[in-house]
Order: sequence, then C-alpha cells, then structure tokens
Amino acid sequence: MVKFSKELEAQLIPEWKDAFVNYWLLKKHVKKVKLSRISQLSRTTNSNHDYGVSIFDPVRSFIRRFSCNDNPPDQILQVRNTDSEQDDERELGEEEDDEAELVDHLYSEEDEVKEFFEKLDEELDKVNQFYINKEKEFLERGDMLMKQLQILLDLQQVVDCRRRSNSFNSTASSGFLRSYSSGRTSDSETGSEFGERDGETQTDDVISALEKNGINVVGAATKGKTKDGKPKISMRINIPATTPTRTITTVTSMLWEDLVNNPKKHGEYINRKKLQCAEKMIRGAFVELYRGLGLLKTYSSLNMVAFVKILKKFDKVSNQSSTNYLKAVKRSHFISSDKVVKLMDEVESSFTKHFAKDDRKKAMKFLRPRQQKDSHMVTFFVGLFTGSFVTLFAVYAILAHISGMFSPGTEADYVETVYPVFSMFALLSLHLFMYGCNLFLWKATRINYNFIFEFQATTALKYRDAFLIGTCMMTAVVSAMVLHLILVSKGFSPSQVDTIPGILLLIFIGLLVCPLNIFYRPTRYCFLRVIRNIICSPLYKVLMVDFFMADQLTSQIPLLRHMESTACYFLAGSFKTHEYQTCKSGKLYRELAYVISFAPYYWRAMQCARRWFDEGDVNHLANLGKYVSAMVAAGARLTYAQQETQLWLIIVLVTSLVATIYQLYWDFVKDWGLFDSESKNLWLRDELVLKKKGFYYMAIALNFVLRVAWLETVLQFKVGLFESRLLEFSLASLEVIRRGHWNYYRLENEHLNNVGKFRAVKTVPLPFRETDSDG
Repeated sequence: MVKFSKELEAQLIPEWKDAFVNYWLLKKHVKKVKLSRISQLSRTTNSNHDYGVSIFDPVRSFIRRFSCNDNPPDQILQVRNTDSEQDDERELGEEEDDEAELVDHLYSEEDEVKEFFEKLDEELDKVNQFYINKEKEFLERGDMLMKQLQILLDLQQVVDCRRRSNSFNSTASSGFLRSYSSGRTSDSETGSEFGERDGETQTDDVISALEKNGINVVGAATKGKTKDGKPKISMRINIPATTPTRTITTVTSMLWEDLVNNPKKHGEYINRKKLQCAEKMIRGAFVELYRGLGLLKTYSSLNMVAFVKILKKFDKVSNQSSTNYLKAVKRSHFISSDKVVKLMDEVESSFTKHFAKDDRKKAMKFLRPRQQKDSHMVTFFVGLFTGSFVTLFAVYAILAHISGMFSPGTEADYVETVYPVFSMFALLSLHLFMYGCNLFLWKATRINYNFIFEFQATTALKYRDAFLIGTCMMTAVVSAMVLHLILVSKGFSPSQVDTIPGILLLIFIGLLVCPLNIFYRPTRYCFLRVIRNIICSPLYKVLMVDFFMADQLTSQIPLLRHMESTACYFLAGSFKTHEYQTCKSGKLYRELAYVISFAPYYWRAMQCARRWFDEGDVNHLANLGKYVSAMVAAGARLTYAQQETQLWLIIVLVTSLVATIYQLYWDFVKDWGLFDSESKNLWLRDELVLKKKGFYYMAIALNFVLRVAWLETVLQFKVGLFESRLLEFSLASLEVIRRGHWNYYRLENEHLNNVGKFRAVKTVPLPFRETDSDG
C-alpha cells in the first residue's frame, strides 16, 4: 500500500505545491508528540518502581486512574477556525467568524500538542487564503468570459443578418443596439425592432451603453455609409498578430498612424473571419478556465484528505479525539464553498451549447481530454529496436573491416558520398534520444513540460515514444548502411548503390509529411508548424516551444550542412557520375555554407526582436545581441577554414571568445537562473528541483567545457580524411549532448518561475477590448 505522503506528492499540482498543506512538516510535529508521550510514560513507569514491586501496586494504579478521570485538567488550548474572511460575493456582505472549542485531555506533552495545533492553524489559514484568492480570480474571469460570449453571439447575429439581407438600413442597426442594451436579443425581437423602430434619436445613447459593456462601436448607421449606401458598423476586436498577415497589418497600421499623426479611433470593421478568430479565442479561454476550476477542485479535495490523515495520526499517537477540529476544517471556506462547482457547471453548459452544438460528448473532449497512458508495448519495441541497432552496427563494423572500406584507396569516395546522409540521421537520432531523456527527467522531477510548451496532453510525446522513434530511425539507418556495404562489396556500380541513402531520405521525408493518422501524426504536424514559425520569424508570434526549438537548431548546424551536401549530391546528379567534388568546388556551395551557418542564429535573433516588440522587455534585445555575436563568430570560423592567415586566426579567437563569454553568461544567469550571490545555495539559486547541489556544479562545469569546443577549429589537428570526419561527427554529437543537458535546466528554471507565480493555467487573451484601452 502506497503511503499517503507519496500519493500526495504524486497528485498535487506542481505549480501550487507551496500552497498545499505541508503534510510532511505536520508529520514531524506528530512524531514529536509521540516521542514526548513515550518519554512521559517511561518516566511514570520508572517512578512507580522506585521502591520495588509491592502487592499494593494494583491498588495504587486503580486509585491514580480514578483520580485522573474524576478531575480532568482544564482545556488550555483553543483552536480557532481560520474562516473569518469577508465574502464579497454574498448579497448582505456578512462576515463569518467561526470559533470551535477543542476540549481534550492533555498529557504532560501539552507543549508539543499546542505547537502542533498552532502549526495546523497556520496551514489551514494558508490553504483557505489561497483558495479564496484563486476562487475570486476564476469567478472574475468567468464573468468576463460570459460577457465576451454574449457580445460574440450578438455580433454573429448581426453578421448573419447582413448576409441574409442585401440592404441593412439604419433602423435595423438601431434596433440591434437597443435590443443589446436591454441585455437580451432574440430573433423575433430583433426582426420587429429592425422593421418598426427608427433609431436615429437613440443611437448615441445606445452606443454609450454598449461601450460601457466593453466594446467600441463606431460609424453608426446614422453617421456614415459605404459607397454602396450600406451603413458602417465596426467594433474594436483584439485579434493577436500571430500570423504573418496580421503582423504585417498591425505594423503597417502603426507606421501609418505615426506618419499621419492621426491614430485610429474607429477600430476594425466586423467581418466573418474576424468573428471566427474571436470565437476561437473565447473557446480556448473557456477550456483554460474549466481546467483551472478543475485544478482548484482537486486542490480542495487533496488538502481535505491531508487534514483528515494528519488528524487521524495525531489521534492515534496521543490517544485523543480531534473530531471538533475536523468539523472546523469542514466548515472552512475551501470545503464549504460551492462556487467553483457551480461555475464549472455553468462553463460546461455554455461550452456545450455554443461551441459543441449541444453535443456534450464532443464538449467533454475539449474540456476533459483523456490522459494518454504509457504503453508497455512501446517499451518492448524500444528494447527490440535497440538490440537490432546494436547487432546491425556490429555487423556493419565487421563487414567494413573485411571489405577494407576505410582503406586509403577507397575511404575518400565512401566518406564523401555516404557519410553526410548517415551522419545526418545519426545526429537527429541522438537529439531524439536526448529529448527522450529530457522527457523522462522532467516527468521524474514533476516539471510540467506539457503546460510550459502548451502541448495537448492527449497527443504529446512520452519519453518512451521519443526513444522508440530514435531507435527505430537508427535501426533503419544502420540497416541501409549494411545493405549499401554488402552491395558495394559484391561489385555493384557506385551510381546504383549510392541511390540507397537518397531513397532512405525520401522515405523519411514522406513519413514526416504523410497526411494519414499514423506514426504520431499530431507530433509530426506540430513539428512542421513550429519549423514554419521559426523560418518565418519574426512574422509569427513567438511561443515557448518556438524559441526552444530554434535553440535546438543552433546546435544542429553540422546537420544542416550535411543536408546541404546531400541535397547538392542528389539534385546535381553527382551520384550518377560519382564526382563528389562537383558540389564542394562550386562558388554557390561555399556561399550557401555561410547562409546555413547564419540561419539558426538569425531566426533566433528575429524571435528576440519580435518578443521585444510584443512585450517591450529590453532583455530580449540583449539576448538578440548574443545571437548576433554567435553569427559573427561562425562567419569568422568559416572564413578561416578557407583562408588560414594570421589575421583571420586573431579574428576567430576574438569573436569566438566574446561569443562564448556572452553565451556562458546567458546560460548560467538568464536561462538557468544560477549565480545568485544572495542565494542560500552557494552560487546557485534559492529554489532547486534536484536535491543534490552537486548536480548543478557538475552541469556548470560540463556546459563550460562543451561551450569551448570551437577551439578544435583553431588547433587544426593533422589527421586523415576518415579521422577528420569522425572528429567532426564527435564534436557535433557533443554539442547535441550539451544542448540536451541544457534543456533540462532551462525548463527547470521556467517551471520554478511558474511555481513562484502560482501559474498553473495559461491566460488566453480575449478579443473584445475594453473602452479605456482605446484611448
């Protein structure tokens, strides 16, 4: 049977961990009570036998027990219920001050008991206050969402009326506004008011009332018309600039306003597309609200169970009854309040009606997605493919040695044609393996990576899945290498054999874009979407997963260079003539090397610029400088590889040293949050997920060593072709390992920031802007 302390630790909400009852501390106090009681009983037993054993001992014991029961000491401990806060939501604004008297017989360990109940009071007050604050926050969010939903429904009705009617006269516009201001709009009322009432005299008053409800209506029917004679009706709708078209429109609008010095006061004209975007935003906000309410409900139930368990332990140890205190806990706000449950029902009902077409089953798929369970079959296949990979690699090594593939006469052709393709897959598989290790460690240390990356729990990869994909890929790659080697040794022409890497590449590309719901389609499409967002930076809004993936690409520049070589080899038809020098001797190929080496840093710099534009935080500009320095250093190293002069050596040393210091500072201080001089943990930070500090010091040393791997470019080891390619692959692999190691601490720091702010659900922006923000 699992202990409750472990069960609580496994089920509690990681971001709210500090707000939960400190069950472990209370257990220590209960243990103190137990030790104090044992000590008291021991002293009592010793005092009874000071004069040896007597036939009158049973009589003395009976008299002592009778006298204790006849004259119990007065209760000296008063336990106060902490539910004495003001409830703002009640109609009469009453204040509840409940006090419960706990009358128990206390032994001589009364100091420990008193300390235990004082701590229990503190924990109860902490839980209550947190619950009240979160409940208030969710209730306010719920009211705002209901209001936004009503505005959306009314606007959809207006747009539908426009579509059904060729002419939308001013009387109809006024009728809609009047019906909205009354708070309800039905089809029959709208039709009658549109046809019967003239709204010219009331338009201004109704617009004012509408603006009080949080929207800005301009260009009313009586004040302006289009060229076709139709009235202008527009509303301020906040659609985030998450796509290139919206971004370009926003920037163009801002520049135009600055140029003519005449800011827009009329907002954007309503159309069906904008309302669809607004509907999507409100639907997402409903889902997040429902999730937050569910977490708060879980918070309440887990804390209640914790209080029950700890009081049972106390009763067992002290041989007393804490029933009265338990009643006081049950009367506390976090248990007695039913506002969260009512709001959950209201959200569920509204979501089912307006976003699921009264299909509750469909609504529950959005509101309560089922968690994906780990499959033991996945573990089996991981083991199977791992064994196959090891066996095939051993076979490949033996065959390569027997056939003399890496002998001086043949190694150049083989290494230059086959190495780029297979090493590309090897680096990708290694990165997947490191990502699987990250997923495993994040799960083991309860870092909520799905929430941080905004992944869907139903489709997000588990660590077993990442291992399965990596091992499956490497098994296929090594199988292709063995087949290629066998065919070469059998005397097949290079033009025939060298198509095998190309076929393998086409198979993997086909699987990546395959539209069928097989081979982790949600993950594949999510990957493609993130890559699109990165390439189109800064036109797309930057999310955590976007810049996290862009950071991965900065560690995979060798892989991108291999992609360049492979594409040139096959697209230029070099595999037919087996002339691999064709690509590398071309000027375009050398120039593209600069573009490919700069691209990941450029994309990451553009993401920093976009985040600065959206958030106004100058730290993003400082981060942009880090990637610019990395671009300069990468360009200098490429130039030095072609022109090995003393001047370029000095430039490489200076630029690389500056970039490395910049990167190390950002890794340790900004990304990992370490080197806090005022921290209680020497040169670390106050909050650490890992219990052993040594892991952090080892991580700092390892990251430092792997960051200076660029020194190999300067040292220029004199080795053969095969050895140089092997060294190049080893250094690329070490960079991938460094990135996987960096990933864990980067997400740990992000998780601790969420914990510090008790941020367990994301806040979805709402589409309809408040009047005050319009200026």
